[in-house]
Amino acid sequence: GMVIAVDRGRYTVLVGETRLTAVQARELGRGSVVVGDRVAVVGDLSGGPDTLARIVRVEPRRTVLRRSADDTDPYERVVVANADQLVVVTSLADPPPRVGLIDRFLVAAYVGGLDPLLCLTKADLAPPDELLAAYADLGTPAVATRRADDGGIDVGPLRDRLRDRTSVLVGHSGVGKSTLVNA
Repeated sequence: GMVIAVDRGRYTVLVGETRLTAVQARELGRGSVVVGDRVAVVGDLSGGPDTLARIVRVEPRRTVLRRSADDTDPYERVVVANADQLVVVTSLADPPPRVGLIDRFLVAAYVGGLDPLLCLTKADLAPPDELLAAYADLGTPAVATRRADDGGIDVGPLRDRLRDRTSVLVGHSGVGKSTLVNA
């Protein structure tokens, strides 16, 4: 199965169409299972209420997204495995783009083996041309989203880039990640 959520030592694992709740086997060690991992599970695989399976093996990872060590945590940690694409969500205005953060996310994508995609939100508030020009030499694909006439968000171009791919959305607070996911 594939791990689709982690919450306080409980893992939601998708096996076919069935969602299981699982714990990891002690011999795997703490922090060894992350969202996106392909895993072997044993135990109650019915997915019924109050059932519990056990993760006994983690398959080799194709790609990884790591969180770098910092002042509060001296260890680099894998946060997502086996994703195809890292979608760097950045608003063009309110809040303004943080180029340094975009750069760090792009490096993380390249180092981890993920294809990067810039998603520029709030294109109805500011034009994307200047920011797109800054990354043109890298050949990083980009899409821009804007508010639609009906008040929603026009996600058509983004939806096309997400189709048939496992994608991770990253970006700082207020750039529109939740709005995109909800759309």
